[in-house]
Amino acid sequence: MAPFKEWFMKWTSVILLVTVFAIRSELTYGQIVNMESQRYHTDTTGWKGSISGDFELTNYGQKVLDANANAHVQYQSLKGLYLLLGNYGFLRGGGQSFVDYGFLHFRYNYKAGRFIRLEAFTQLQQNAVTKIQSRFLIGTGPRLKLISDKKLKLYLGLLTVYEIEKVSGIPASTRDWRFSDYLSMTYMPNEQMEFVTTTYYQPVIDAFKDYRLLNQCMFKIKAGKKLSVYLSWNYQFDATPAPDVPRETYSFSTGIELSL
Repeated sequence: MAPFKEWFMKWTSVILLVTVFAIRSELTYGQIVNMESQRYHTDTTGWKGSISGDFELTNYGQKVLDANANAHVQYQSLKGLYLLLGNYGFLRGGGQSFVDYGFLHFRYNYKAGRFIRLEAFTQLQQNAVTKIQSRFLIGTGPRLKLISDKKLKLYLGLLTVYEIEKVSGIPASTRDWRFSDYLSMTYMPNEQMEFVTTTYYQPVIDAFKDYRLLNQCMFKIKAGKKLSVYLSWNYQFDATPAPDVPRETYSFSTGIELSL
């Protein structure tokens, strides 16, 4: 009887979770690339990966199509971690495109000691809503392990980033050096649940009033050996956004993830 009770409680929780959060609420779209929620915290070497996404088709006199897809590939060796992440999403209706965003991110992480890693990354992204026609990043810096046990992990990243950004409607590109410092916490109360929250602070090095503050929280629960359901909250504050773009953007979404 115990196995059936465990199975029943597990799937009841999953169905309830999906039912409560099936309506995707995204009031504005801020594009946050939070690599902490994409890392596999494991000491096992080899390949890992996942695909995830959500899809919604609504017809209220005109069809509205909303979709978001993510792909993640990771390889871990004894000293290094290679991570490739891609994302694309859109919202279209009535022959118009309201949301169109995407990014491609590659990161290398080298274990320099018990409590320190060295990171290097590059990224290309675009976001029609925030008028980012293109943004290219390349950066590096140390990642410090503050707490690491079975249930709780806490990391501090102190990165420096070179950014080239092209904003829609503005002919010239901007080029800046930024700090990209972050504090990340991962809490895993058991093997079925995981909560990750990360906050980034990204000021321009020679103009600290020009900064971005980013936060992402993600809660993930396993619905099977390879399948998970996740809830994600994203918040971004940009002190100097593109013209006619609000300083604050945030989004809330839910979806499914398939581990490969």
